[in-house]
Amino acid sequence: MQTDGADGFFFVPHLTPGGLDDLVDRVVPLLQEKRVFRTDYTGTTLRDRLSLPAPSRAARPGRDQKEAS
Repeated sequence: MQTDGADGFFFVPHLTPGGLDDLVDRVVPLLQEKRVFRTDYTGTTLRDRLSLPAPSRAARPGRDQKEAS
């Protein structure tokens, strides 16, 4: 899985009549034990979780104009 395997899977709820409970309760813990699925997030915001840099003030056009009014 690390080098030549899959990089993800799609689970379609209407094709899994039992829902995703078994996946969450059984498969995710096994992946976490093997250290191939995270056990915690590093940040508190979506931006942190996606490892995106914070935008600069210049990257937010129109904001300074509204504050000046």
